[in-house]
Amino acid sequence: MKFPHLKHYVPRLPTGIYGRAALILLMPVVVLQLVVAFVFIRRDLEDITQQMSYTVVRELFVINDQIEAAPTQEAALNALESLLLRLNFQLRFIGPDEAEPETYIPFEDISGRVVRDTMMRSLPEFHSIRFTRSHASYIVTGTKFGLAEIEFSRRRATVAAPHQLIVITVVFGFMLVVIAMAYMRNQLRPIKRLADAAEAFGRGRVIPYQPRGATEVRAAGAAFNDMRARIDRQIEQRTLMLSGVSHDLRTPLTRLKLSLSMLEDDDAEPMLQDVKEMEDMVNAFLDFSRGVTTSAMEETDPCALVEEAVDNWTRQGKTVHLVETVGNRTVPLRAAAVRRALDNLISNAVRYGTRARVSVAVMQKSLRIRVEDDGPGIPEDLRGDAMRPFTRLDPARNQDLGTGVGLGLAIVADIARAHGGTLRLGTSEELGGLQADIVIAL
Repeated sequence: MKFPHLKHYVPRLPTGIYGRAALILLMPVVVLQLVVAFVFIRRDLEDITQQMSYTVVRELFVINDQIEAAPTQEAALNALESLLLRLNFQLRFIGPDEAEPETYIPFEDISGRVVRDTMMRSLPEFHSIRFTRSHASYIVTGTKFGLAEIEFSRRRATVAAPHQLIVITVVFGFMLVVIAMAYMRNQLRPIKRLADAAEAFGRGRVIPYQPRGATEVRAAGAAFNDMRARIDRQIEQRTLMLSGVSHDLRTPLTRLKLSLSMLEDDDAEPMLQDVKEMEDMVNAFLDFSRGVTTSAMEETDPCALVEEAVDNWTRQGKTVHLVETVGNRTVPLRAAAVRRALDNLISNAVRYGTRARVSVAVMQKSLRIRVEDDGPGIPEDLRGDAMRPFTRLDPARNQDLGTGVGLGLAIVADIARAHGGTLRLGTSEELGGLQADIVIAL
């Protein structure tokens, strides 16, 4: 059976490996201390305290018998003088005008409560008992001469250090936990470095990493380095291959354009358009093959970058407006790659719509670049396919308005992922067309 409502009452466990490891260490120690304390207090400490209290009770009975046999208070005190000296007791009678002492037991004094309960059960004339911070204790009992207060050593009724075992257990348990957590932090540091290296590589940055730590961690680190090297080689090979193919295709295309330039305009126009489309396709292949490897991370002002891109499209006669800029600070970006991604989004917006709105927001932990258009948009069930390479969505876009090879959004998504971000597609509330957001974690 599942009880989803109980999740609100269950405390959340630590999400980090260090917090969980610390919890794994701390919980057994705490449980062990509680069990030891419970068993020691409820069984050993209470049993010993009761036995010692019964001994004091028997001595009090002897004292009471002497008092009952004496004719006066003075005679009772004289008769008890030697006995009290041997027992290390002190006795005085409480005067009729003197207030009766009340029971007092410190809050943390567990064994004192056991002594009180034992005295109450065993002494018929028990009135009160007081425990002080020192070793002196006072019990008040009734006699035929009135109330008598008897002072005795606390050690007569309880062990000398009743909480010693508990204190030692808690102190040494805490010390061991601190030592274990410090050692664990040192053991988890290589895992943290591995995670940082993997996160940096996912954002397109390569930081030096040397496998260290336990055998399993070193094995994972070595596997990560091998994986990183293989991915770099594959990206390099892909880039070289596609760049070579694209470069080789440029030569015959250039010859075709030169040959067509010698023909009449009416005859050459359709063929020139075909050559232009082929050239755009080659450029798209080349951009996709380069990815983000052609530029390095640098401190960039996203607002200035977006403003420059919008001004460039405006000079080309396109209806592109920068409607909002939030934040004014630099962030680490591959400026050329982000500019290429923004140009792709604006190109799609003006190709399939009549105008485009651009906004940028630099927040504390994220960067968002938004491009909206008034075109037909992309249905929600096809947005995932739209970001796949070489995918053209004829129902979603009017392809008669432009040409493409299905790499525009794929390039944007690839650039966003290389920065540790994502590309989100939605519907513009203002214009009704496509809304594309590049969201990058900072």
